[in-house]
Formats: sequence, structure tokens, C-alpha cells
Amino acid sequence: MSYSVGRVAGLAGVTVRTLHHYDEIGLLSPSGRNHAGHRRYDDGDLDRLQRILFYRELGFPLDQVLALLDDPDVDPQEHLRRQHALLTGRITELQRMAEAVEHAMEARKSGIKLTPEERFEVFGGRDPEQYAEEAEERWGDTEEYAESQRRVARYDKDDWQRMQSEFADWGRRYAALMAEGEPAAGESAMDLAEEHRRHITEWFYTCTYEIHRCLGDMYVADPRFKELYDAIGPGLAEHFREAIHANAARVSA
Repeated sequence: MSYSVGRVAGLAGVTVRTLHHYDEIGLLSPSGRNHAGHRRYDDGDLDRLQRILFYRELGFPLDQVLALLDDPDVDPQEHLRRQHALLTGRITELQRMAEAVEHAMEARKSGIKLTPEERFEVFGGRDPEQYAEEAEERWGDTEEYAESQRRVARYDKDDWQRMQSEFADWGRRYAALMAEGEPAAGESAMDLAEEHRRHITEWFYTCTYEIHRCLGDMYVADPRFKELYDAIGPGLAEHFREAIHANAARVSA
């Protein structure tokens, strides 16, 4: 039995133009022609086309497919092993991308869930989500951001007030420590840096020492954070950054 080019294209789910191209490059030449010179494919041609499409599905370029099918010196098994490794790597990357998208979707569903009255009681005239869009742009694809969004969505007014009370108490103790001349690499300063890291871990996300270092740098580099920490005590932002780095170094030593 023989098949027209249109019939083969329909069976294989490819275009007639694709079959013409395969013929032109010698990848799949029909076994026969009819009296009008039109291409006719037999069962053997269909079997070869099936193998071509198999390799194409795996991502092999046409020149490699031709070699796999016709070159006796080519080891198909070796090519398949290499392609398997490439596909496995691609699957891993796609899974990572899918997880990042899931985290972003989940984070968008979260956020601070307080009534307008409760927001005013907790934050006064400040907007706690003033920089929410910026934060999402910078860290929205991280697990830490998604974890933080999940957690804060569960907090009520009492949680927020306790969180702020803890931070205020920490700030008073750190300012007092600086007033007494405690160096940033001193035990007391490092202990308060560790307390700060654990505060973040308890309330928002798992704050590793490496993340804490980055935060410390940001507290100095970003004028908004520097103003926040320096309002607790003059020069506190830079002193605290050094304490954060010293604490991280103490742990890794």
C-alpha cells in the first residue's frame, strides 16, 4: 500500500511542506512516484518517519537525525544517553521554574489581613505595604518571600502589636549598648544581632546567616532602612551591620 504526501502529513501530524523539506535534504525520500510524478510513501517510509519524529521530539537537529538513521559509525545509544542527560537537566529547570511560579501565585493570595481600623491601631498613619510592589519585584520568586507572605496573612492585630513591641524593646537595648561604647564585634552586640536574626525567623521566614549579612548591608545601603535604624540611635545602622557580620563569622568560625 502507498500513501500520498497529504495522507502521510495527516497521519503524522506534520505539514506537507515539512515532508517536502525532508525529501529535499535526503532525510525521508518517498519510495515511489505515481504516473504524474507525485510522491508516494510505503509502510517502510512511514516507519522511518516515525523514527524521525521520535528523535525530533527528543530535540535532535535534523542533521543528527540523518546521521542516527543512516551513518553506520554513529552509536544511537550514545546519542540517546547524551540527550537523556540534557532532558533531565531541562526537566529539573522547568520544575524549579514551576515552583517559583507557584510561590508567586501563593504569595499574591497572601498579605496583611487587617481591617482599616486595626491597621491604624497597629501602624498609625504608616502604610505597612507601601513598598509591597517593590518587595515583590525584588524577591517575589524566592521561597523566603512566599513564606513571609503566608505567615503575615495569619497574623491578627495582637500578633502585629507584639511583633512591634519586641522590635522596639530590641532597639532600646541596642541603643543603650551603643551608648555604653560596646564595639560591634563585642559579645553583647553580636548577641543582639543574633536575637534580631531569630526575630525575623520567628515572624517572617527562615533567616540564614548569609541572608542576615545581606540584610545588614541593605540597612546601610538603602536610605530608607538606614533612616529607620539610625532613628533608634545615631550611627546604629552601620554599627548593627558590623555586628551582624561579626555574629555570622562567630558562628562559622
